[in-house]
Amino acid sequence: MATDYDAPRKTAEDLGEESIEELKTRRTERSSSSSVDEDEAEAAEGFELPGADLSGEELSVQVLPRQQDEFTCASCFLVKHRSQLHHASSTGGQLICNDCAA
Repeated sequence: MATDYDAPRKTAEDLGEESIEELKTRRTERSSSSSVDEDEAEAAEGFELPGADLSGEELSVQVLPRQQDEFTCASCFLVKHRSQLHHASSTGGQLICNDCAA
């Protein structure tokens, strides 16, 4: 960018006034040019809300009963393999997994 060194210099007040005016015009230009035409109904169709009616849906997962080498944790109530059983006398005879005992 070329600079004209012969042009009269502007004072700090002149620069401050120009910058405020420029900022005001930029703000109005941004607000008028940044409007996006988006249909809210179309945008909301892709979202599923929690608690949606799933009565027409069927599970595609086969559920197996608890196996001989598994236990149900008394804390989190998840079925886990015996290798994840916490071995401590402080559990009071309850079967607790390593994750809940930690």
